[in-house]
This record gives sequence, structure tokens and C-alpha cells, in this order.
Amino acid sequence: MRVCLICEGCYPYVPGGVSGWIQTLCSAFQDVEFVVWALATTREEMSEYSYNIPGNVKEIRTVYLGDEAFRKTHHKVILSEEEKAVLRNLVVESMDKIDWIAILELIGKYRRYLGDILLSESFFEICLEEYLRQGSRKVFNHFLWNFRGIYFPLMYILSEEIPKADLYHAVSTGYAGIMGSCASYVEKKPFLLSEHGIYTREREEDIIRSHWVEGDFKEIWINFFKKLSYIAYRQAGRVTSLFGVSRSLQVELGCPAKKAVTIPNGVDVREYDGCRSKRKASSEEVTIGAVLRVVPIKDVKTMLLAFDLVKQSVPGARLKIMGNCGENPSYYEECLELMEELGTADVAFLGQVNVKEHFPDIDLLLLSSISEGQPLAMLEGMAAQIPYVATNVGSCRALLEGEEGDSLGSAGIVVPVMNSEAMADAVIRCIKDPQLRRRMGRIGRKRVEMYYSKSAMLEAFRKLYMDLGEEKEA
Repeated sequence: MRVCLICEGCYPYVPGGVSGWIQTLCSAFQDVEFVVWALATTREEMSEYSYNIPGNVKEIRTVYLGDEAFRKTHHKVILSEEEKAVLRNLVVESMDKIDWIAILELIGKYRRYLGDILLSESFFEICLEEYLRQGSRKVFNHFLWNFRGIYFPLMYILSEEIPKADLYHAVSTGYAGIMGSCASYVEKKPFLLSEHGIYTREREEDIIRSHWVEGDFKEIWINFFKKLSYIAYRQAGRVTSLFGVSRSLQVELGCPAKKAVTIPNGVDVREYDGCRSKRKASSEEVTIGAVLRVVPIKDVKTMLLAFDLVKQSVPGARLKIMGNCGENPSYYEECLELMEELGTADVAFLGQVNVKEHFPDIDLLLLSSISEGQPLAMLEGMAAQIPYVATNVGSCRALLEGEEGDSLGSAGIVVPVMNSEAMADAVIRCIKDPQLRRRMGRIGRKRVEMYYSKSAMLEAFRKLYMDLGEEKEA
């Protein structure tokens, strides 16, 4: 079997939870040939692999959005009235009125000229109609080019040559999901969609907070990403999520419930046997760790503010932040500036490291994210018997406190999002009670053993691969 893995902004260039999961999948399925179809930003930012690529990954094909540009000359595209109606449906209709089959047929027919459609008379007329319907006060040319700016990356990536595969597996919705949908439709092959976080919700949060999208266009951008998810959910043969709440959100956003399955992340606890701390638990000298990408969604600033409060109560505390600092350089600089302003000592940004080498020195782990799925880093820390203080996002509460039927107890403390005082209080409580830390560490290890094994996760995905292949043949 040959599987095309489609990923946006992650593997093999950017380390992180999703990338690590892809590496695990490829390494485990040695009898499967993989081709990676990666969507990246620019050649400057994403030029070097962050992973040792397994031998069964036969090809890595990268589409760089930074290469996109309207050509000075273009192919003149004349759409029929029926085709224009399909394009209008994609551009201006609400998510629940999308004729996704017709859209995929249009994409399949004009795949080599998709960028030219945006410069066509039909697209101009559709935008003019929408401009008048909205009664927009913007200059029409500005309105038109905003719409072209929204749809051009989509048309650009869909004009790329499709890798040959027996099954297409996208690891998010968004652009990766629509690439998989198009490839599946054009090549008549099965499509599997996996979400680690709910892409649409994450983009909505980004857009609402952004300065690069003008107020009038925020809703249009949000609806655009909802449409991409809707198409992917409908085209996929199966849609996986990491936990129940995430599955419910997928269904709410248009995924047919019968397609939606939950497959939790998993780790092999034996790989973390050597990571257990052998140091004597102290209530004065503690090392706190965090495994994360230094990006806004991880809310490192709240973590730094919380640690500043911890230092005032426990002068012997230290903080090690492990993870990529180069993904968002401006945010990393803002974090450094905040540290300097606070004057907090004993904080170290270690960059990308092998966390297993550092876990034996860590007494407590922190997660301060404002959005998560089911963080693999948390499962790894729990496997190493390290307790957590984490924000109440994604499945963090379920990981630390257990789901229905799990009576093991708490493996950490859950705190509100963006609340440095609550996080600091929880950290200080853990520091002052070494016995509590040890008990929560043991519970975390046991929970991973019972409910989040890597072997179960891999077995579930292997079965999906086989089932989808057999369904297509039938």
C-alpha cells in the first residue's frame, strides 16, 4: 500500500506534537510506502528537515505558499453559467449550502488553471454582486483583491500535480484537507482525515486576534476555513479525532457522525523508564519544565508571569522551556523582553532538545496553552511520572483527572486559561508538597499504561488503512 500523508506547516520541517505523531506512524508501518505532501510557508523558513526520515518514506513533495504569485500572463478561463453558479456557491454561500460535489468536479476540470479563474470575468462579477449585496463602503478594487487574496492560495495549491497513492491521509482540515479531498476525488482513491486540534476553531481564534485581517473581512476569512473543513469532512471516508469533545465539534462543523471515530494519542511507557527522577524530592529546590513551541497559542507569556510569582515564594525554583524557538521569532523576542522587564532569574529557553535527557531533572511540568487537542508532550511527561499543571483546554482535564470510569485519581492540577495567578498558586502547592507530586506522577504513569498506549493507537490506524482500501475496492 502507498499512502500520501498531507500536512500543513509541520512535518518534516517543524518539530512538534503532530510532526512527532507522523514520524511515529511512518516508522511503525514499515510495510507501507509513504509519500509526504507538505504545505510549507517559505523556502527560507522551511528548508531543512527536523527529523531523520524513515526509509519507507519514498518521496517528500513540498508546496511553498511563498512561491505563489499572480502571473503577468494568464490563461483566459470562460466559465459556463452552471460553472459560474458553482464558483459563486463556494465564494459567497454559507457552509450549510455548499454543493461540495459540484465544487470538487469544478476543481478537477480546471485543476491546471485554478489561479486563472480568480482573474476571470466570472469571478469579477461574483465579487461585484457580493459587494453590492453587502452594501460595502470599501473601495470595490480593495474588496475584489481581498477576495482574490483569500482564494488564491487555495487555487495555487490545488493546481499542483497530485502524487500517486492508494490512499490519501490529511492530518488536518484547512488547506491540507482540501488537497486531500481534491486528490481523492480526482484520483478516485479513499481519503482519511485526522485532526489533532480542530483546525477551524484554531484559525478562528487566530483571525479574531489578528491585525492583518481588517474587521470587515474577519468573518469572511472564518467562513472560508469553515467551508474547507466542510468539504473535507464530506469527502473523507473516515474522520478521526483524539477525544470525545473534539469529535462532537467535528460533527457540529458538518462531519457526518457515522464517519467520525475517536483514536487517542499513545506512547510506549517503556521508552520513558529511564526518565524517572532519581533526585530526592524537595520543597525548596525544584526544576519546572515545559515542552512546547514558542508561539502565541502556547501562551508562554502567562507561564513566565506565573513563574515570576512562583520565584517570589520559592526562590530556589528554576524553569526550563524546551522546544522550537524559531517558528515565530517576533513572539520569542516578546517573551525575552517580558523576562527582562520582570527581572526573573533562572529561566532557560533550551530550544529543540531530546526531552528524555532532561526529564530526570524535572520535578513538575507546565502547559499554558490557550488551545490544544490531546497534547502528546503531556502523555510523554506522564509516562515519565512527572505531574502537570495545565490549562483547561482540549483534553487536558481528561488526561490529568481521568474520564468516566477512571478512578485512578489526579495526575496534576488544571487551571483556567490565561490566569497567571491561578497557575502560580497551583505550582506553589505542588512545590510545597513533594508527596503530592510523587502520587500524581504515579497516577499519570498508570493512566497512560491503561488508556493511552502507542500500540493501540497504531493498531487502530492500521485497521483504518485496511478498511478504507477494502471499501474502495468493493
